[in-house]
Amino acid sequence: MLQPVIPIVAGWMRENPGTLSLGQGVAYFDPPPEIHQSIQTALGSSHLHAYGPYDGHEKLIELIYQKLIHENRIQVHHSHVVVTAGANMAFSHAIHAIADPGDEIILPAPYYFNHHMALSQAGLRPVTVPTRPDYQLDLAAIEQAITPRTRAIVTVSPNNPTGAVYPEQDLRSISDLCRKYLLTHISDEAYEYFAWHPNQHFSPASIPDAQTRTISIFSLSKSYGMAGWRMGYMLVPDSLKDSMRKIQDTQLICPPVISQMAAAAALERGRAWPDHFRSTIHHSQKAIQKVLNDWPQLCSGSNPQGAFYFLVRFHLHMSPEDLVKQWIENFRIAVLPASTFGATGCTVRLSYGAIRPDTLAEVIHRLTSALESSANHPLVGIPSSTSPGPSTAP
Repeated sequence: MLQPVIPIVAGWMRENPGTLSLGQGVAYFDPPPEIHQSIQTALGSSHLHAYGPYDGHEKLIELIYQKLIHENRIQVHHSHVVVTAGANMAFSHAIHAIADPGDEIILPAPYYFNHHMALSQAGLRPVTVPTRPDYQLDLAAIEQAITPRTRAIVTVSPNNPTGAVYPEQDLRSISDLCRKYLLTHISDEAYEYFAWHPNQHFSPASIPDAQTRTISIFSLSKSYGMAGWRMGYMLVPDSLKDSMRKIQDTQLICPPVISQMAAAAALERGRAWPDHFRSTIHHSQKAIQKVLNDWPQLCSGSNPQGAFYFLVRFHLHMSPEDLVKQWIENFRIAVLPASTFGATGCTVRLSYGAIRPDTLAEVIHRLTSALESSANHPLVGIPSSTSPGPSTAP
């Protein structure tokens, strides 16, 4: 089973104080100030200390339904919202509801490593299908990977770790495959507000008749800067309502009450809050893209269309773990080894969502120094002996 890489890299960072992180995918901004008043109000309520409904409090559920209708264009008939302690829990609930040990779930690769680990922990078989060189879905390869044990196809758009945004037509094609083979489409949309123009986020559950075969997963961690509040939610077919009740009661009993109150206040503020910070995050992406473009002999990587990530492949004969550790120790800048995402070669994931405007210049300085040092490696420019993973010129 894969080991969680973020705690490992965090340990290296603790050994090297002052390291700037381009590792974990977090938003640099705080939640909207309205949540402070909601929490003050909650502290005086006895309801804060009692169990709540398994699927979430009525006010929050209604706000979610309205958001799904107006923003995601999903007609929520025959569907049910379940609030969870983050999107990772929602994914875990989904796979337990639709599959039995030994069943197969298709993951386009590179994949989000927590999805892979959740499948392994549940006794399911992750079937990884490489994406195209531009990190877009290889629809023919996905269909070829379907077997009688396949239960679902997973998509993450905007994508972690590649930054790809899947076109509407490709997501419609995945939905068609799920209808043809009686599968579930698990659509992870945690980065829905972070698609860079002209790319547009599309929710597969908005396809007429697709709701009966689609599980849609969302998160407030990125959208509202609420990672520590552990708030996510999912829209599931009514046919899974009883299964979800059983799973949620076993794993969580009910979503944390105080976090739900904060989430409701955030949703009442609406997407104007994350939209206020989008340009800053996109500016960081473009600044880092410019730096990487200066080193075509050293590295190649994705040209992000959304989310917070670059996937960068270095033309070096060294492990990504060694490169990451060298950068932390010598330049106090951290990225993640992309081997944990199923990428091959000396490939790293670089996250720019946490970069604050007042630290961008220092990030660029340290990143440039790290790249200059890596360019002096004696094996730079020599193709890796390992089989190359998907990559394009940045």
